[in-house]
Amino acid sequence: MPAPSSMHGKAALITGAAAGLGRATALTLARAGADVCLVDINAGALEKTAQECRDIGVHALAYATDLSSADNCRAAVTAALESCGRLDALCNIAAVFIPCHSAEMNDIQWEKTLAVNLSAPFYLIQAALPQLLANKGAVVNVTSCAAHMGQAYLAGYTASKAALTHLTKSLAMEYMHQGIRFNCVAPGGMMTELAQGFRNLRNPDPELLKRYSPLRGLVEIEHVAEMVAFLATDAAAGYHGAVINIDNGITAG
Repeated sequence: MPAPSSMHGKAALITGAAAGLGRATALTLARAGADVCLVDINAGALEKTAQECRDIGVHALAYATDLSSADNCRAAVTAALESCGRLDALCNIAAVFIPCHSAEMNDIQWEKTLAVNLSAPFYLIQAALPQLLANKGAVVNVTSCAAHMGQAYLAGYTASKAALTHLTKSLAMEYMHQGIRFNCVAPGGMMTELAQGFRNLRNPDPELLKRYSPLRGLVEIEHVAEMVAFLATDAAAGYHGAVINIDNGITAG
């Protein structure tokens, strides 16, 4: 996997940092020298990640909040700037994943999915733009292989991730003449807490689920984290408007 360049003297905001891909990305950027502002709704686990980053030798803020609120997204960026003094990278990793029969998805589940997976990245980007433009920084949005293919029982999730992909591309076009970079990573299934959601799905059709099962198995979290961190640094200067699939070939055909 590509390696991130040095982030010494720079700062990154990472959402979903309490566990899984967010935690792995935070640690990868910390090892590259970045001070980090870590955001998640799980305060206890978030603080553990922050302490792991501090043990590496960087400054780390644990900022627990619910990103389904636009005001909370803006406050998270403010907290990052106050704590780190600057912002050079924004990694939008937090996600809501609710497998269910579409006819049974209630208003709260639908709205929460779109709020965290799509609206939160937009509000965070919007709030961070002045700093990221000034520092010629980077935004990395984590989408999913589900953004590129219809998947049964995931109407809300696939819709939100497909929209996030095109949000990334649209912002890349809008800011084509500035130094800021917008990219996204689209992983396949990983062994994270999100992946456990299918266990609660009532009476799924196994034939439908089989269609989305990668023949090469699950993707390694660390491999995805390394790509997210790489895109957040100057080492990825040539990437803008890119969508990087890391899915063990599930979208190949």
